[in-house]
Amino acid sequence: MPAKSYKFVYDEYGNTTEIKVHTRGIGVHGNNYVNKGTGFTEEERRNLGIDGGLPPAVRPLQQQVKNSREKVLKKEDDIERYIYMRSLFDRNVTLAHAVIATDISQFMEIIYTPTVGLACQQYSSLFRSANGVHLYPGNIDNAEDILRRYGHRDIRVAVVTDNQGILGIGDQGAGGIAICLGKLMLYTQGAGIAPWHCLPISLDVGTDNQALLDNEEYLGWRHRRVRGSEYVKFMQQFAKAFKAVFPHALCQWEDFSKQNAFAVRDAYLHDLISFNDDIQGTGAVTLAAIFAAMKIKGEKIEDQVYLVHGAGAGGIGIAEQIEVALIEHGLRESEARRRIFTLDSRGVVTSDRMVEPYKAKYAKNPVAMNWLQEPGDNALLEAVKHAGVTVLIGTSGQAGCFTREVVEAMASNCERPVILPLSNPTDKAEALPEDIYQWTAGRALVATGSPFPRVKLGEKEIRIGQCNNVFIFPGVGLGTLASGAKEVLPSFFTAGAKAVAEMVSREDLKAGILMPRVDELKEVSSSVALAVGLAALRDNVSGPCAFSKFKHRNDPERLQTLIEKMRWEPQYLPLVPV
Repeated sequence: MPAKSYKFVYDEYGNTTEIKVHTRGIGVHGNNYVNKGTGFTEEERRNLGIDGGLPPAVRPLQQQVKNSREKVLKKEDDIERYIYMRSLFDRNVTLAHAVIATDISQFMEIIYTPTVGLACQQYSSLFRSANGVHLYPGNIDNAEDILRRYGHRDIRVAVVTDNQGILGIGDQGAGGIAICLGKLMLYTQGAGIAPWHCLPISLDVGTDNQALLDNEEYLGWRHRRVRGSEYVKFMQQFAKAFKAVFPHALCQWEDFSKQNAFAVRDAYLHDLISFNDDIQGTGAVTLAAIFAAMKIKGEKIEDQVYLVHGAGAGGIGIAEQIEVALIEHGLRESEARRRIFTLDSRGVVTSDRMVEPYKAKYAKNPVAMNWLQEPGDNALLEAVKHAGVTVLIGTSGQAGCFTREVVEAMASNCERPVILPLSNPTDKAEALPEDIYQWTAGRALVATGSPFPRVKLGEKEIRIGQCNNVFIFPGVGLGTLASGAKEVLPSFFTAGAKAVAEMVSREDLKAGILMPRVDELKEVSSSVALAVGLAALRDNVSGPCAFSKFKHRNDPERLQTLIEKMRWEPQYLPLVPV
């Protein structure tokens, strides 16, 4: 259905109240924002010219959800379930989101990790219908015109990728847009940002994945990746076009290579309302687990010693967010950095070797630390022992590198060591939660990056908290939009992390659990959004919400009202024939 064939009508909070439909007949079925399938009422069928085009019975949304849920769960494997859910979304977004909402923890594994990794790899062969925007060197000069085609949808959040650093599986070319699609579905589920306000964008600057280049079915721009000044110019053209068309929308950078992730984030910190989820979202959700651990330990974050094993975008993002939090808690920058060690494939990052710029700030002077001058065979173990590490974080992708020796050394440093094996998927985790508990006699405080089953500890079973970015980015987006923030500050992520930690129940804290449950996503996102919005007010970067007539006037209570009221829920909207 062409854009001019429908129009969204909003209330004062910016929430959609009805859709005005300018077309009739088969065209009504052709738009996934308008289509209700068998859920059109008799009156709608008559007024929209589709009477006779459907069987007589009207099937309400609740029954449609039940039927669709049964169908998807009967599929043989997760990729078939993914295909079904994407096809349902392409037909009827309201029904798709209503199905997901029945069990977010179960369906998140279908629409996002881990299944979306397979969807990226098989994107060209799985292609069914067009979604989002594909910009490449052949059309980047027309980027502004291309983006304007989506202006009628009042775009509020875009997830943008250059497809190079996908989920630990690397360069997936055009297939990376599947990540954007999945993330935006979680924006809708968590933050209530209506699907028509979401835009996935692929910046297809080529691929160095030879298997894709050799595949005759590959749908992307069939060239090697552009680099250097050509890449920079491409990004500048995109950023200029995005700001011109969507000046108030949030741009989330996603799955860039570690080198480009920091460069792109930093280049557009002030030009766009933007952040990088792999860096800042990962940092914030890890910080949330640390805040929860401090509640259990009865200690302060500024008294801990941190080691991040894996100095890529996620690892350095975690180090950055810990540093921001330590400074907010009273430490000077130099004091904060002294407490944070990073370790890459060559051992502890030190100032006597050439390292990438994003790693340099946490490089340690080996002259000041004797044990760094003569590193042993096991750099990780040496660092844990000599630095007195109390919080150990894994982002290395090296399965099993948190050995029994390392874990026991952590347990020797403090009564309740915090050990976070965050690498995805499960077969790349630095240690298994069950082993960590066994090696520390149940004293360790554990959260993981991937979902793990419960672990039996004595007479009890312990739920393993998951450091999933989904607890952070939807709330950051909603809070940024509602507050009218002109930029996304590091303090937003500290505020969001504290909000997530506050959502861990007293009973879970007592059991040593560090993260909320995924099925509490809506509540967690709302809490994060309010914390982020209040941070924007406090740090003087807020303004009127561009998507609402309701003004928060820098009033926390009015801000909370706006956050609650601007959320969209998956219910069929009235369709008004025009």
